[in-house]
Amino acid sequence: MPEFPNIILFAIPFFILAMLLEMYITAKQHIKTYEVKDAFSSIAMGLGNVFIGFLSKAIVLLAFFWIYDNFRLFTIPVVWWSFILIFFADDFSYYWFHRISHESRLFWASHVVHHSSQKYNLSTALRQTWSGGFYSFIFWLWMPLLGFHPAMILLQMSISLLYQFWIHTETIDRMPKWFESIMNTPSHHRVHHGSNPLYLDRNHAGILIIWDKLFGTFQPELKEEKVIYGLVVNIETYNPVKIAFLEWQNMFKDVFSGEKSLKNRFLYFIKPPGWLHDGSGKLSNDLRREWLKNNLQSQSTKEK
Repeated sequence: MPEFPNIILFAIPFFILAMLLEMYITAKQHIKTYEVKDAFSSIAMGLGNVFIGFLSKAIVLLAFFWIYDNFRLFTIPVVWWSFILIFFADDFSYYWFHRISHESRLFWASHVVHHSSQKYNLSTALRQTWSGGFYSFIFWLWMPLLGFHPAMILLQMSISLLYQFWIHTETIDRMPKWFESIMNTPSHHRVHHGSNPLYLDRNHAGILIIWDKLFGTFQPELKEEKVIYGLVVNIETYNPVKIAFLEWQNMFKDVFSGEKSLKNRFLYFIKPPGWLHDGSGKLSNDLRREWLKNNLQSQSTKEK
């Protein structure tokens, strides 16, 4: 088994220094992007994710090795060109994991943690799930089946996570145009964290923004539409345990309470956040359509 370092643990000092630098820059510019309680909640979520990750990564490795040892179609060697292949394979997997995490309540229950802050800074990047690591890996199972070594997969997953740290900031406006057209950037990811109807469920990229452009989920950041961070309905708590499990509680409440068919109970797991079995719920696409309709009408009225 090839041995690769745990780059996330090695990166922790860099995370701390980067956050201190961001605090200094924003304070000098009189921009209040940090709130003490919020930042400590995010850091607590990140530390919890690291500790719980020792268990969840063991489960992931067992699953990857079981498929790799018993069912792999090819054997992809650990050489320079395989790292190029796995870069694209992992980023493609991440896009679909991230997109489904916004379109299925079961996956949203763990992913909502990352969107729960109403602030946007480098500490927000550390606000990670405590539960998602135990089942989100299913989006990567095709990779050991194809023949990528499990250690390579975990390394590339860590590289992707590390890349996404720096894009959680308001201190960088835009990168060069060529970079913005290909890569995920602070501007693209600010959109992703927006609760504005126009920005909901857009820009699911990990490293490359090309997947969003290819599959129709790309939305540029607009100067006239300032990003409002957080959730459509925010959770008013800094308690890490509540942040980690509140949506699980809400989801199970929707599944098991009230009079509804077995089918509708099951649908609460797989339908998007906001879905209600009686048809009264509004999904992000509904909110987006309403916003576009109202704003286009307002724009037409102004032009007249």
